[in-house]
Amino acid sequence: MATQRIAFSSQRSSKSLSLLRGPPSSTANSPCLSSHFRPLLATPHGAATWSVPSTNLATSTSVSSAPPPPLGSSDLDQQQRTKSTHAITPYNTEEAVDGYVVTAKGYKKKVDILDLSFADHRAAFKSKSTWDIIRALVVFNLCSVRPLVEHNAKLMKIGQTIMGKKLFGQLMKGTFYGQFVAGEDQERIKPVIRHMHSYGVKSILDYSVEEDISDEKAQEKELKGAVPEKETLEDFKDLENKGTYEDQIKRYKPHRSAVSNRKYKVSGARTYFYEGEASCEKNMETFLRCIEAVADSTHGTGFSAIKVTALGRPSLLLQLSEVIVRARRFYQNVSGHDGFVIEGKVSKEAFEQRFKQKVNYDKYEPEVQDWLGNMTFDKKGLIHMFSWSGLIDSQLLLKDVFRVPNLKTGHMVSLMDALTDEEEEQFRNMLNRIQTVFQAAKDLDVRVMVDAEQTYFQPAIHRLTMEMQKKFNTEKAIVFNTYQCYLKIAYHSLVLDLEQAQRQNFYFGAKLVRGAYMEQERGRAKQLGYEDPINPTYEATSDMYHRCLNECMRRMSELKQLGDGSEQRIGIMVASHNGDTIRYAIQRMEELGIKPEDRLICFGQLLGMCDNISFPLGQAGYSVYKYVPYGPVNEVLPYLSRRAQENQGMLSKLKVEKKLMMKELLRRTMRLQLLGKPQGDYVPVGFEDVKVK
Repeated sequence: MATQRIAFSSQRSSKSLSLLRGPPSSTANSPCLSSHFRPLLATPHGAATWSVPSTNLATSTSVSSAPPPPLGSSDLDQQQRTKSTHAITPYNTEEAVDGYVVTAKGYKKKVDILDLSFADHRAAFKSKSTWDIIRALVVFNLCSVRPLVEHNAKLMKIGQTIMGKKLFGQLMKGTFYGQFVAGEDQERIKPVIRHMHSYGVKSILDYSVEEDISDEKAQEKELKGAVPEKETLEDFKDLENKGTYEDQIKRYKPHRSAVSNRKYKVSGARTYFYEGEASCEKNMETFLRCIEAVADSTHGTGFSAIKVTALGRPSLLLQLSEVIVRARRFYQNVSGHDGFVIEGKVSKEAFEQRFKQKVNYDKYEPEVQDWLGNMTFDKKGLIHMFSWSGLIDSQLLLKDVFRVPNLKTGHMVSLMDALTDEEEEQFRNMLNRIQTVFQAAKDLDVRVMVDAEQTYFQPAIHRLTMEMQKKFNTEKAIVFNTYQCYLKIAYHSLVLDLEQAQRQNFYFGAKLVRGAYMEQERGRAKQLGYEDPINPTYEATSDMYHRCLNECMRRMSELKQLGDGSEQRIGIMVASHNGDTIRYAIQRMEELGIKPEDRLICFGQLLGMCDNISFPLGQAGYSVYKYVPYGPVNEVLPYLSRRAQENQGMLSKLKVEKKLMMKELLRRTMRLQLLGKPQGDYVPVGFEDVKVK
């Protein structure tokens, strides 16, 4: 069943593959999401260093007020469309009857043709009541008023004080809360989930209650959680290693400054602060309840998301990240190969030979021989120098795992500063919580995305996530890692992780995002004197995103050609609001023969944003998700505050959605269709034989 490309004018005609690329200036050229699908843009208040392409409906492909016709509609219906609209369907239109197709697996489902300009207002808002559209217009216009956005937290507190929490909550439900949050608890969000489901859109659930604290309080908590028990911040003030390898270690040390506050200029990501082991246990329970809610409502197609910093003391992640970097340096010194351990493909014999050439002593201690024997090798060479499986499954202590021989003395030495017994216990608790979450996800058949965080935590988070993939992704991709494509190292990391998954025979899951911490990362790098880890331009990040996506899809295609289902060993979430990125993914899916029902590629956007992308994708039969926050109205105000801030930062993008909303309101007014409640009869990918609760 070949994918079909369609162009509509006075008649239906076949066009070349170039139609897929759409107009040069996308009407939905908004940014991607990070962690919980966070947009990355030129930031508010003129502080950004990237130039984000502006968008203008006038330069987009001309689209009539009529929607893309359903598959199998009459020639008369098709002739009603004026001008040429780039469109596509992954299904065979010749087999369609009244807009319904039969999938490759024999299921009948309704499917629309997808307008690739993402400028079709009727397709975008057919799931919305007139009130829904008016509310969205009001909210987006309020987000355009800078003073309101800059002082939104204070204004909401004043509103609570004057109106009382109950009345203020009702006001928020009619505006911001109703736009960006699905409901107060797992039961009250079900109508929203069912409604989106009827238009082909699935859900990613997140309990979005956040602590409302000042920047000063946040910095105090950050330092408390980041500094090891036995040391103080003063121990890290003066690092006299400028220009040396040790200079790179600076990023993994706690530091008192505005940019070292993890909330600093981050509107698109939730920040967890360490309040003690009890708070981490509470966070774990919250993640478990989310996973249970997803299992209850999605039946094996759903996602949840977690942050590792919510499950343990951040100082331990800093120290583990530092150890990973030091271990890489040790490996490079011994092997003569730059880069990561796994990419050197150094055989066991070659490594031992190089090791013997480097040492300045004749006899090995028994511990040194044990260390050499416990490394992880395969036929291609060295994968790990340390026993990560022993750390995770055998209750080994950090200080016992991360040890290497001193090349001068022959004695085994630790790469990690000595930990207290309490810190070892805290690390073991963190690992246990992570494994508890993933075991529950595997038992309930729910996929979990591990959000990427700041680069000074990321080596530890990344490595732990890959080891969890190895442990839990034995039959399907349950654990998904996140790749921030604004990082210069993104493609390199992705390829090495794909290599590890292939060599160690586990399923690989990845969420691709642009990133949420650009200003914070750049400010910290400048202040501490290490290389800026961020790509120089917005365009370079887009290129990186597409390069990473193409690498995954190319491998999927090669595995699919084997004909044994091996393509299921790679799963990708395209977490993006960027129209060009969505078009690129759809283009490559067609070129490589990857179909939506293969469930290899899915798309994700935020609830209440970019509906002109999400809903047309779902209605066209692609696998698409909305990130669905929920929680009591007066307890999700910090989340709503961040939504307002990030919308204020993407005003040029909001103009596109607002114009589409105005066009749809005008169409309904002219046709006297302002009243009525939309009812969809679409079926999301993966739900063809399942009824939603």
